[in-house]
Amino acid sequence: MWIDNPGILTIIIVKMSLEHPFILVYARLIKEYLKSIEPKYYSLIHSQIEALLLFEPDVETRNRKPLKRPGVFESTWEIRFGPENCFRVFYKVDRKEKQVNILAIGEKRGNRLFIGGKEIEL
Repeated sequence: MWIDNPGILTIIIVKMSLEHPFILVYARLIKEYLKSIEPKYYSLIHSQIEALLLFEPDVETRNRKPLKRPGVFESTWEIRFGPENCFRVFYKVDRKEKQVNILAIGEKRGNRLFIGGKEIEL
């Protein structure tokens, strides 16, 4: 939050969480799934996963939603981000172990989802 006093000084207040972050665990096939996505997006994908899933990965937001039924690879949550929200990350949360299991990363094109270059039924 910015508090601006014109001509005097700018104060930046940062809210730090006292909670320890979750551990991100990537499925073995994630590297294969990424091969079907343009490499220029790799840093975006990595930074968004960390920003959105290290703290409160199971709190619903506009672009983070619990799945109504187990989804791709038995995932229970999905996040959306990127240009026109084209990227999808499917994951499970283990609160007891403080762990987020990232199960799949895909790209939405129109109303079709592709993971590892293969179309997945929604």
